[in-house]
Amino acid sequence: MAQIKDMLESVKPIRVDGRDVDELRPVHITRKFTDVPEGSVLIECGNTRVMCTATFTVGVPRWRRDSGLGWVTAEYSMLPRATAERTDRESVRGKIGGRTHEISRLIGRCLRGVVDMKAMGECQIQIDCDVLQADGGTRTASVTGAYVALVDALHWAEKNGHIRSAANVIKDSISAVSVGVINGTPMLDLPYVEDSQAMTDMNVAMTGSGTFIEIQGTAEHRPFNRDELNTLLDLATKGNRELQAAQKAALAK
Repeated sequence: MAQIKDMLESVKPIRVDGRDVDELRPVHITRKFTDVPEGSVLIECGNTRVMCTATFTVGVPRWRRDSGLGWVTAEYSMLPRATAERTDRESVRGKIGGRTHEISRLIGRCLRGVVDMKAMGECQIQIDCDVLQADGGTRTASVTGAYVALVDALHWAEKNGHIRSAANVIKDSISAVSVGVINGTPMLDLPYVEDSQAMTDMNVAMTGSGTFIEIQGTAEHRPFNRDELNTLLDLATKGNRELQAAQKAALAK
């Protein structure tokens, strides 16, 4: 983390919302947001709000049967007026967009990376992440909120006798955060106004033990160098640790 300290001492860029370059937006995680699902969470990261629900079912898809293994999958979508201008529902268009598929797969991969499928048995958890309001970082907020919903669904399954132990199924925690280079300065947790002008945009999914499940990074306008990459990963590590503390605090309530 020395690079972050050096950077903060050498430059004090002014962000639109007044944050330091290594500061997360305010994070709020509300459990039991709706009554019906086995897990239901509202996660708020600044002005980005995502509802994450987890549905537990006994049984797995046909291709997974008789394997003794469970399954976790995810779907992501955005409400028509989650953004400044209305976007038609993909169900109305008759086609799921490539971005939606990509983010759905990302969320599923992240959650499967911290679940012991054998301990889960032949049961399935389906995660639905619906963006209520978008201001950058919707996919990373979805991963972070979905983990909490997943844990609640597993505790419900244990309570109702569908699995032996939720603690045995959950191998680790998982969260995700965005980082980027704005006007030459690496920054943590980008809102839309920063994300849209980023020279480098990166999403980092990290476990509670500090290992990575997903790193998505792309340069615009100019390539990024190794020093910038290292600083971005340091920023993401700091942000993910704080998000995991927020997850832990929410689950303790």
